[in-house]
Amino acid sequence: MTPSRDISRLIEIMAALRTPVTGCPWDLEQNFETIAPYTLEEAYEVADAIAKNDLVGLREELGDLLLQVIYHARMAEEEDHFDFGDVVESITRKLIRRHPHVFGDENGDKPELVKGIWERIKAEERAEKRAERQALGLAEPEKEFLDDVPTAFPALQEADKLQRRASRVGFDWNDARLVLDKIREETHELDEELAKSAPDKDRITDELGDTLFALANLARHLDIDPEEALRRTNRKFRKRFAAIEAHAQENGTTLEAMTLDEMEEAWQAAKTK
Repeated sequence: MTPSRDISRLIEIMAALRTPVTGCPWDLEQNFETIAPYTLEEAYEVADAIAKNDLVGLREELGDLLLQVIYHARMAEEEDHFDFGDVVESITRKLIRRHPHVFGDENGDKPELVKGIWERIKAEERAEKRAERQALGLAEPEKEFLDDVPTAFPALQEADKLQRRASRVGFDWNDARLVLDKIREETHELDEELAKSAPDKDRITDELGDTLFALANLARHLDIDPEEALRRTNRKFRKRFAAIEAHAQENGTTLEAMTLDEMEEAWQAAKTK
């Protein structure tokens, strides 16, 4: 089998990998749940290539992400649910339907008009999904108010989304300083737990989680994306730690051989720059 620019070749390759007896043993034992973590990982690697402006890497990472779609579609086809063609048809129908200002005759020359169109159409789509489930004899999943926030989000992003959704019904503070008070309260409880002669790991985990949740809440009140704020600090840490590594090389030593005081001195020098 040879490489190809045709999507059908990729579908054929996945089918061959999943063919009993002659296929790949590893691929054959996978299911939706075991593949899902790889799907998330590939999406992050796409984002990483974009952040690094690595277009060669982006081409490869997009291929890896496309493979995940093919993989899930193949497993669904094996169980007679849907196939890759159904996936393509679903997204093309959705795009055409959600852009009547492009493919139809509705007026959507302003962002606020487009948003209104999307909200109306998404409501119609939800109603159609309910009707489809009823026609198939499937019970409508019981949904709670926060169920629209995916649990697969990174935890910090999930916290932000949960708080935003709860805020819609008034479950929120009206002053960022009150959130700061909550952060102080949570760090105090964390400090109390750490001060015990036999700290409880589960309690410490709970208190730390409460603190992180409160910090995400503060970011929302300040109109700051907590994920982006932490990414900025991560980038800053990378640069400053690289400066420590460069300092070690310039002085003919290694990171492992440096003392903490030496590392701190190099860190502060990088911070000053």
